[in-house]
Amino acid sequence: MRNVALTLLFASVWINYIDRGNLAVAAPVLAPALGLGPAQMGVLFSAFFWTYALFQIASGWVADRYDVNRVYATGFFLWSAATLLTGFTSSLSGLLALRMMLGMSESVAYPCYARILARYYPEHKRGLANALIDVGTKAGPALGTFAGARIIAHYGWRAMFFGMGVVSLAWLVPWLLVAPRTFYWPKRTISSLRGPGFQAILTKRPAWVTFCGLFCFNYAFYFLLSWLPSYLVNERRFSLADMAFYGAMPFCATAVASLAAGWFSDFLTRRGADPGIVRRNGAAAGLLVCGIALPISTTANHMIAMSALVIAFVAIGVFTCYVWAITQRLAGPEAAGTWTGLQNAIGNMGGVVAPIATGYIVKATGSFFLAFIAASIFLLIAAAIYAFGLGRVQPVVWGNHCNDYATNHPPKNPIY
Repeated sequence: MRNVALTLLFASVWINYIDRGNLAVAAPVLAPALGLGPAQMGVLFSAFFWTYALFQIASGWVADRYDVNRVYATGFFLWSAATLLTGFTSSLSGLLALRMMLGMSESVAYPCYARILARYYPEHKRGLANALIDVGTKAGPALGTFAGARIIAHYGWRAMFFGMGVVSLAWLVPWLLVAPRTFYWPKRTISSLRGPGFQAILTKRPAWVTFCGLFCFNYAFYFLLSWLPSYLVNERRFSLADMAFYGAMPFCATAVASLAAGWFSDFLTRRGADPGIVRRNGAAAGLLVCGIALPISTTANHMIAMSALVIAFVAIGVFTCYVWAITQRLAGPEAAGTWTGLQNAIGNMGGVVAPIATGYIVKATGSFFLAFIAASIFLLIAAAIYAFGLGRVQPVVWGNHCNDYATNHPPKNPIY
């Protein structure tokens, strides 16, 4: 049952990232069909992150205090409905409203993932568990780009949104049957929980390091997630079929790299290495390599450019495998949801800025080159933040005013 539930959670991450990236896949066809320019598309790409970042704080608070299975199911239903309804809209205002609805409902995802993994997985198994979640974040865009482009080529962009909305809603049925019997959540009132609140977390220096580091990374990642299909079609002159392949390939490489990095960190931890140091150094190295490789992917030679893009995405997989394991170790089970919500709220402001900034850069210069350079600069800043700002990654001591939730409420049938 636990393996089935984890498989469902893994599948949900695929759906999550397909749904948030499907507008980017449809953009080369949708934009001319609705008469939308680069600046307007940049606003639409960014709109998802307006509500996604804003509602992270509330979602983290809710995930730490209510039945996480139901919280996640509610958010999942709302974002599936937003995806389905996108296929019916024909106006900029309608697309804008649905992208904001999608961002609000998907904000529950990472706080819920963090709460489940921090509570049910010990340190020496958390690397691979986070890697599986991360694989979904990369395999989702890979599958969404490959399949979505082919659906659009044969049936149009509306059919893609209709199909994904139906598939997403179907996932809820097994989750509602399996999750309550697997990830047991004790009933309790808000007043009975005395875990660390927002103020306690915001006073910790490691929290701000993770917030700022994620902001810089997300600028680059969501630039790629939002604009890579348009870059391949409009600047490199790839066909939709070629874009489906070359747009999906880097995400596949990221997924493989993430799994390998997660397994390797768990292996070193079982051999006695400090998991905080292993994951901090791995995260910084991934950011550094990606920051160096990304500008090379703008070169005129297709083979060199695509090879550099794959290397950049491999490095992204190394970083994203470790980033949430670091947060879960620092926060502990009693604060994982709230810390993750705050980190995602600030970190995803990079997703607010990057699509709009890129739209205006492309409009002003007629090229993506400076957009890639800007993303590389943010990645190098993030590498420095993690390498020199984080120090040793040790669990934060919250003080006597906080209950040790993991001690007072041990999980039912934990994984050991």
